[in-house]
Amino acid sequence: MFIAKRDPLRYDRPDPLMSQSSPSSLGAVEILKNHGDTVNGFFRVLRDRYADSPARLLDAIEYSVMAGGKRLRPALVLECFLACAGRNPRDPGHKSAVAAAAAIELIHTFSLVHDDLPAMDDDDLRRGRPTNHKVFGEAMAILAGDAMVTVAFEILAADADPAVLPAMIHAIASASGPQGMIGGQALDMENENARLSLPDLQRVHRMKTGALLTASCRLGALAARGEQCLQAVTEFGRHLGLAFQIVDDVLDVTSTPEQMGKATRKDAGKGKNTYPSLLGLEASRREAQAQLSQALASLDPLGAAANGLRAMARFVVERNN
Repeated sequence: MFIAKRDPLRYDRPDPLMSQSSPSSLGAVEILKNHGDTVNGFFRVLRDRYADSPARLLDAIEYSVMAGGKRLRPALVLECFLACAGRNPRDPGHKSAVAAAAAIELIHTFSLVHDDLPAMDDDDLRRGRPTNHKVFGEAMAILAGDAMVTVAFEILAADADPAVLPAMIHAIASASGPQGMIGGQALDMENENARLSLPDLQRVHRMKTGALLTASCRLGALAARGEQCLQAVTEFGRHLGLAFQIVDDVLDVTSTPEQMGKATRKDAGKGKNTYPSLLGLEASRREAQAQLSQALASLDPLGAAANGLRAMARFVVERNN
């Protein structure tokens, strides 16, 4: 799918929510779908840049990137952009926001492909179908994940506004690197079969899951040049990220593979540290609600422009997959 041409990507399709004056009238599912359609459209246009690349590598990338999923992280980029831009349909930052949304989804997808490998979580099912390495082999899955990382940064370099590009690159790199997602995965693996304290477990979750969700929110504000709302969406992302991972831990215990589209009840068998194993199910659910309340409170300075973010936050905590 994806050696790139040097000219910037021409992508003029407007986000369907750009002209939405009353985001509270939309539910989270519709918001996610609309923003997901925007990012999927970007990926389909992007394919032309990489036509000369090895076909099987492109197939492996496309298999995972276009496999569906909630598109939560790119939706957070775009919805935070709208909230910080006052939902202005002519805001020039929209192109940067779409590029950042695509980049963050590529980073997230790379992490899933590599996490599923036998050397890490050893999963056979992802989003309701065989994992990448089960279809393309371990070596190609590793290369596909590696390529997603490089494409993510190339998208930003080609399509984001140069004025916000350094801050965007820093946001994604720091959130996905050794102090963020990758570091959190390392801690998670290192502490299997070793009982963590609650603060240590929160640290793992903030790095492994929360960092990328927080970066998604920050990228939207950066695209809108919304310095005045950067702190609000950053706090929102931090609390939302923790709530998301707590709910994920609960769903691993309470849901089925059919609901989740992946194997469940694996955490306990691998000796992983989770909220239910430390606090129990009911206390975990209460903590997820507490984090949701703090996430919603963080948005107070943004007023009604952040209603879409509020709907998405409630969806994260109330979801069943």
